[in-house]
Amino acid sequence: MNAEIPSNKPSRHRRTFLSVAAGALVAGLGVAWWRQRSDALPETALAALWAAEFEQPDGTSLTLAQFKGQPLVVNFWATWCTPCVEEMPLLNAFYQQNKPKSWQVLGLAIDQPSAVKRFLGQHPVEYPIGLAGLNGTALMTALGNVQGGLPFTLVIDAQQSLRMKKLGKLSPDDIQAWV
Repeated sequence: MNAEIPSNKPSRHRRTFLSVAAGALVAGLGVAWWRQRSDALPETALAALWAAEFEQPDGTSLTLAQFKGQPLVVNFWATWCTPCVEEMPLLNAFYQQNKPKSWQVLGLAIDQPSAVKRFLGQHPVEYPIGLAGLNGTALMTALGNVQGGLPFTLVIDAQQSLRMKKLGKLSPDDIQAWV
């Protein structure tokens, strides 16, 4: 009787499987690294952000260049966007608590000016609001929101580096991570 003695060598199929798995892991890490790098804001997008100017609900002008050099939260929102409206109290509380630490919050409304004015009359916030409309949509796209969804939030540090970019409703944990 010939009994086969088990070999400690991996079979050819197992070696192939392990090679493919290792290759997939390396490829996945490469894609993750590439995506992380692509989250940095291009210079052209930053230039567009700092050059932007919007009217505020009270009719005064709001230039984004005034926020340059300070940690800044830019939140694109609309009155008809339920998650946008739900996160506004969190943003307002963050602004109130962190304004003494030079943090700025800026809301850019992708909406009709009359709707924004009416909404803010009923639900005021302390941070500045710009009436961004279609220009805000173009800016939002340049800043990385190619889907055009709302809410969309960017956190930029005082050195103009992107610390966070989020499409969707903010959570208290998101906001805690900024500080």
